[in-house]
Formats: sequence, structure tokens, C-alpha cells
Amino acid sequence: MQMTPTHRLSARSEVLCLFAARAARGFGDGFAAIVLPVYLIEIGFGPLQIGLIATAALLGSAALTLAIGLVAPRYDLRTLLLLCAALMVVTGLAFPSAQHFIFITAISFIGTMNPTTGDIGVHVPLEQAALSQRASDQERTRVFAHYSLVGALSVAAGALAAGTPELLLSLGMSKLKALQAMFYGYAALGVLGAIFYSYLPRAELHETKAKHAPLGPSRSTVYKLAALFSLDAFAGGFTVQSMLALWLFERFELSLTAASTFFFWSNVLGAFSLPVAARLGERFGLVNTMVFTHIPSSICLVVAAFSSSLTIVLALLLLRAACSQMDVPTRTSYVMAVVTPAERTAAASITAVPRSLASSISPAISGALLATPFLGLPLLICGVLKIVYDVALLFSFRHMKPPEEKA
Repeated sequence: MQMTPTHRLSARSEVLCLFAARAARGFGDGFAAIVLPVYLIEIGFGPLQIGLIATAALLGSAALTLAIGLVAPRYDLRTLLLLCAALMVVTGLAFPSAQHFIFITAISFIGTMNPTTGDIGVHVPLEQAALSQRASDQERTRVFAHYSLVGALSVAAGALAAGTPELLLSLGMSKLKALQAMFYGYAALGVLGAIFYSYLPRAELHETKAKHAPLGPSRSTVYKLAALFSLDAFAGGFTVQSMLALWLFERFELSLTAASTFFFWSNVLGAFSLPVAARLGERFGLVNTMVFTHIPSSICLVVAAFSSSLTIVLALLLLRAACSQMDVPTRTSYVMAVVTPAERTAAASITAVPRSLASSISPAISGALLATPFLGLPLLICGVLKIVYDVALLFSFRHMKPPEEKA
């Protein structure tokens, strides 16, 4: 039975449901990205194999996101989001059941395990499209900033929870069992996300089906943005959270508890930078905010690559975290602003898929580079490529303004 407007939640309540689902997913991503390399080391895998598994996860994410973009015009967002939540449950249940490299790689490819904790994955274009339908031009950047804030804080809390296996060890559980328990927790969070998605109205399909059109007048703009975002994502793949955690384990022999605490504060700093990004975007423009907050974070990464002091490295990485995520809500808002409403779902998918594909290549390369004498090489490559991306973005789009900046 079609849901009538009187039976629907308010737009604000629907946004809150999307925020709550994002929080559940982010919490799982937060601890999974740190626990994953520890679990793989425990069952006998090396850095190169771990990098290949991270690559498989990102490649699978890209393939699923592309598939979602193709089928989205024929299904309502609620149904697709519920299917994504179900896939998260299956991923969490399947991971601790397999220990062979081939099986784990296959699960990583098909499932939702996110080694980046970032704004990629099969859920993302669906949630972005749903949020953009519920926000005006003046509210859009703030809504995406709050969405990213919720995600970043939940990732931070999840990173802190990554120390749970050591607590379970003190209670007598074996290390392998303790790590496997975290994946079951990941599956439970998928169930929680499904509960929140279930409150979204199915009526959205009937109201907006005609609006879900392929790219039209904004095609060239979206393709240019997708190409630039791919360069950024390829660079970021060298230091996805799983690989950065592995680098800290290999370079400084950091403990799991210390790593979880560090990534908690790193994600907290990134979270609280997001509302600041919305204010900067309103004052200086979305493109300027993306570029001039991103470059300093890349410089911190380059300097950290050459430092031999753990204290200095952690300080630089925390400083990087305080400004590296400011481009997330501004980037999403910018994409939604420079395309027509009919193209938003397609634009979200087309800009997300190349990002996932590009970021899927570099973790395997990063894993191989960690076997070289200069362990900081992945950080150096990441920082330099990101600066190239920022300069290219500024020169390509500094004159293309979203509606609120034109006004």
C-alpha cells in the first residue's frame, strides 16, 4: 500500500533516520578498519596480502556502487538501502568464518567492509541522493556537514572500540576469538542500520521515479569532477586507515590499544572540522574551502613520512586529521549543486564509482612499498598527489559557482 503524506515522517525525521543509520555504519567501519589488519596478521597474512585484500574491498565497493547507480531509477531508495544493510550483516557473519586468502578476498570484494572509513561505499550515493531531496540550496552544505559530522564521530567511537579485543583477552578469550567477535558486532550494526532505513517511506519511488534520469546537461562537468576526485582517491588509497594502522604497527610497533586511541582522537578532530567547513564554504566558497584546507593536510603527511619520532608523527597526523576532511561535505554539496535535480542520483554514483576504483588500486601498492627500506614512501606519494589534485581542482572549477554563491 502506498504511503500517503499524512502517514510519512517529516523531512526532518527522515533526515535523522539517515543520520542514525550513518552512525551505525560508521561505528562499524571505525573499528573494522583497525581490527582488519590485526586479524589478517593473526591468521598469517603479510603486508602485501593485506594490501590486496583492501584493494579487493575497494574494487568490490566500486562495482556495487556502479550497479546501484544503474538500478536506482527502477527502485525506491528505501529498498536499496535495506539491501545494503543486509549485505553488511552478511559480510560481518562471513568474515570470521573464512581464513583462506581466496575466500577472504572474495568476501572483501562482495561485502561492505570499508578499509578507508571514508565517504565511499555502496550506501553513500543513495544516502546523498536521499538527503539532497530534503534540503534547500541554502541548507544543503550544512545538512551534508552534519551528515559527515555524524559519520566522523561514529567512526571515532568505533576506532576507540577497536581496543575491545584486548579487553576480551584479559577475560580469558583467545586473541583470534576476540577479533572474530568484532566482526559479529559489525553484523549487528548492519541490523541496526536496517531498522533506521525501514522508517523511510516507500512512497519516494512513486514521487521521484521520473526524476531519476541519466546525466544530461551536466555530463561534462560530472565527468571532469569524477576524474579529479579519482586522482584524490587514488592518492588517499595509499593511506587508508587500515594501511595507515599497518604502517604504524610496522614502523613504530604501536599496540592495538594505542592505535585505537590515536584513531579515536584523529576521527574526533576530523569530525569537529566538518561544521567549520560548512561555515568556511558559506564565506569563501565551496571550491576554495576544498582546496585551501586540503593542501596543509597533505604537507603534514609528507613531513610525517620523513620523521623518525613517534610523537612528531602522531602530532602531524592529528594536525592533518583536523583539516583533511573539510572537503568532504563541501565536495558532496558542490556536486549536488552544479547538476540539475534530475541528475543528482546519477551524479552521486558516477563521481563515487571512479573514486572507489581509483582508491582500490593504491592499497596493494602501499602494501608492497611497506616492504621497502623507506617505509614512509606511501605517505609521501599520497601527500604529493593530493596537492596536485587540489591545484587542478582550483584551476578547473574556481569560476563554476553553486546557486547560493551566485545569489
